[in-house]
Amino acid sequence: MDLKNFKAGAYKQQFKYKSFSPSIINKDWQISNSSLVNLLSEANIKLGELNAFSQLVPDINFFIMMHVSKEATTSSRIEGTQTNIEEALQKEEYIAPEKKNDWMEVQNYIKAMNDAIANLQTLPLSNRLLKKTHYTLLQSVRGENKMPGEFRTSQNRIGGSSINDAYFIPSHFEELPELMSDLEKFINSETYPLPHLIRIGMAHYQFETIHPFLDGNGRIGRLLITLYLVSKELLLKPTLYLSAFFEKHKSLYYDNLTRARTNNDITQWLKFFLEGIKQTSENSIQTFKEIIKLRQEIESRDILTLGKKTKLARQFVQHLYSNPIVDSQNVASSLSINPSTAFRLIEDFVRLNILKEMTGFQRNRIFAFEKYIRLFEG
Repeated sequence: MDLKNFKAGAYKQQFKYKSFSPSIINKDWQISNSSLVNLLSEANIKLGELNAFSQLVPDINFFIMMHVSKEATTSSRIEGTQTNIEEALQKEEYIAPEKKNDWMEVQNYIKAMNDAIANLQTLPLSNRLLKKTHYTLLQSVRGENKMPGEFRTSQNRIGGSSINDAYFIPSHFEELPELMSDLEKFINSETYPLPHLIRIGMAHYQFETIHPFLDGNGRIGRLLITLYLVSKELLLKPTLYLSAFFEKHKSLYYDNLTRARTNNDITQWLKFFLEGIKQTSENSIQTFKEIIKLRQEIESRDILTLGKKTKLARQFVQHLYSNPIVDSQNVASSLSINPSTAFRLIEDFVRLNILKEMTGFQRNRIFAFEKYIRLFEG
C-alpha cells in the first residue's frame, strides 16, 4: 500500500464517548512522494555522518552520559517537570526538597534509558522491553500507582478535565493486545522491507496514537526512537535523541500527529520526523566538535601549567567528562587521593576557569564543569 493511501483508523462509540481505533500498520508500504524520498535521503546521510563521527571521538563513552542526561531532562520537561540539566547531574542531597519529585523523575528516565539500551544486548525491541522500561520509569514518582510495567486496563485520555472534554481519546483498552502485537511485528518486520527511518517514524506515531500505558507514553514513545536506531545499528552509540527538536517545535509535533489521524496524512508527519532526524544529527555532530575543541584547550594547554600535578589533573579531567558536577569528597574517592589533595586540585581547576563554584558557601561546596555542561544546554 502506498503511504498516500494511509488510513489512520476510525472513532468507535464507547459508553458516552468515542475512542480512536487506529488501523494496523504491519503492511507492505510503498513510498511514491518524491519530496519525502529526498528528505529521507538527506536524513540518512546526516545520521550516517553522526554515526561515523561518534566513532572518531576518543573515549566517547565518557560523553554518552551527558547526552542521556540532556535527553532525560528535555523529555521530562515536555511532560511538565522543571529540572534543568545542572540539577539532574547533582546528588540528591543537594536538591531542594520542593524539586526532589521532578529530579527523581529525571533520574528514573536516565536509569530507564540506560537499562533499556543495555537490555538490547539480550532482548529484541519488543513489548516486553517497553514494559520493563516503563516499570523503571514510574518507580516511586508521580504515576507509580498507574500500572508501572503493564499496558492499561482502563481508558485514558489526552488533555481535558475529564473524558467529556478530552483533546484526544486513544484506543479502548480491549484493543491493546492486537494493536501492540501488530506494532511489535511492524517494528521487527523482515517480511515487508521499509527504510528504517520511515519505519521508526511510523512506529512512533502509532505508539503515541495507541497510548498503551496509563502514564509515561510520551517519554517511552520518544525513547523508542533511540532504541530502534541502536537496535538496528544505525547508531553504534546512543548519541541521537529527538526530544529537544520536539520541544522546540512542540505545537508542530502535536499538530502533525493530529493531522495524520484526522486527515490520514502520515506523509506530513514523516517529513517533520525526518527533518528532526536531520537537524538533530547536525546539532549532535556540532556538539562533538565543540567537545573536542574544549578538550584540546584543557588537556593540551590549561592543565600543562600545573607541572608535577599534570598526570593527576588528566585523571581528574577524564572523571569530569562523565561527572561534571563534583565536591571534594567525590573527587577524593574517585581518584583515590586524600581530601586535602582533592581540595587543592579543585582550587587549581577553579583558578584555571575549568570549574566554577556553584553554592557561594564556605562549606559543603559543589563545583561545575560549566563550559562543558553549556555544550548540552542548547
